[in-house]
Amino acid sequence: MAIQTTTHLNFRGDARAALDFYGSVFGGHVVVNTYAEFGMPAEAPGADNVVFGLVAAENGFRIAGYDVPGGFGGGVVGAGSTRREQHTTITDQAVFVSLGADSLEELQSYWDALAVGAAIVEPLAASTWSAGFGMLTDRFGVTWSASVTAA
Repeated sequence: MAIQTTTHLNFRGDARAALDFYGSVFGGHVVVNTYAEFGMPAEAPGADNVVFGLVAAENGFRIAGYDVPGGFGGGVVGAGSTRREQHTTITDQAVFVSLGADSLEELQSYWDALAVGAAIVEPLAASTWSAGFGMLTDRFGVTWSASVTAA
């Protein structure tokens, strides 16, 4: 028996842009359904927002997202700040998305794409536990913890 978890992000009106962005970074198929497609009157505010969205790639990457009802202004719900001070991560965010790759080369390509418009928390570099580790908060307010997972 197998079990699968998928990170589900809650946005304030820009889930479609975020999911399209993640699809461009990781590849795969992007699925987006709007509130209007699920019965909300098309003229209602937010009818074109995402009620269900998913990015699924053959490499195993999966992330889901939607726009919270009445959520406008952009970004992910609960986006706080994350920074490094004296080799310690300081944050008020409840969740990071953890990204692992088998090689630094593979991780670097994802990192470079996610870093466009992002705030770098910890640059991607070798660490005591990994051939590559870094943290960034992307343009949507999602913080990614990235590392090389191979021994």
